[in-house]
Amino acid sequence: MFRWLKGDPRGAAPGKTDPAHARHQDELFDEEFQRRLEYLAIVSRRLYAGRTRAERRSKKTGSGIEFADHRQYAPGDDFRYLDWNVYQRHGRLLLRLFEEEEDLSVYVLIDCSRSMGIGNPPKLDYAKRIGAALSYIALANLDRVSVLSFDDGMSERLSPTRGKNRIFKIFRFLTPLEAEGQTSLADAMRTFVAQNKRRGVAILISDLYDPEGFEDGINQLRYAKFEPYVLQVFDPAEVRPPLHGDVRILDNETGEARDVTITARVLEKYAAAHGAYRKRIEDFCGEKQVPYVSLETTVPFDEAVLHILRRGMMVA
Repeated sequence: MFRWLKGDPRGAAPGKTDPAHARHQDELFDEEFQRRLEYLAIVSRRLYAGRTRAERRSKKTGSGIEFADHRQYAPGDDFRYLDWNVYQRHGRLLLRLFEEEEDLSVYVLIDCSRSMGIGNPPKLDYAKRIGAALSYIALANLDRVSVLSFDDGMSERLSPTRGKNRIFKIFRFLTPLEAEGQTSLADAMRTFVAQNKRRGVAILISDLYDPEGFEDGINQLRYAKFEPYVLQVFDPAEVRPPLHGDVRILDNETGEARDVTITARVLEKYAAAHGAYRKRIEDFCGEKQVPYVSLETTVPFDEAVLHILRRGMMVA
């Protein structure tokens, strides 16, 4: 993603040693944020009332409560699971088998490439908040949550954890993450699926600014039998940059520079191209039946999460 060298200071990602940035990071997950998390968890339970977690029930059989099948009785089997109705009708000793529910694995994948450092607030900070909120909702549902960061490969990883009190562990993991490196969604997701054999929900939070395209990365998740959810974050200034006249823009991932004369016509063409790119993502996800939501960083995080929940795009 290009940033501009003059015209708007938001183009540069905040530095690691910037005191103001450090204070801002401490405020990402403050008490007010935590209060809103509990509200969102309550809302998620209300929205999904009556919708059982059995929708993601495994195909294993065990001692669950939902009948699955019969099998022939064998010496040593528990008599309590004999189907006496079948025995009375057919004289056969058959054991009742039940579907066994399995903890849902939820992977929150956060793009930490340099383009995520752009914006006000930076897209990465917004992604951290969205990721933390969705993680909390999953933890509140007793799912196993793992949080991972990526750029052109998988970077940092928080091992699977469960229970609402583990959200502070997630806060500590997310807080120091910085926008660094280039984007290679396909390579990162290829590594992810190779390293994670336990399938589950994969929530991809990214601006999807990959010069090689986003399709292969999402397909890596699909082909490996993960259930991908795509959340694209963008800053309003990326849609229509506040620029005019002669400027030099810089790709803050590759370092490529370009001199451009900005006119109203150029801005209109750029806005149209940006809109077409987002439409391309939406159409691709729709065709592949991958839930997709576009998130503007100026929208409060809790409103964004409610929008995600109401779209039925959640892990409850």
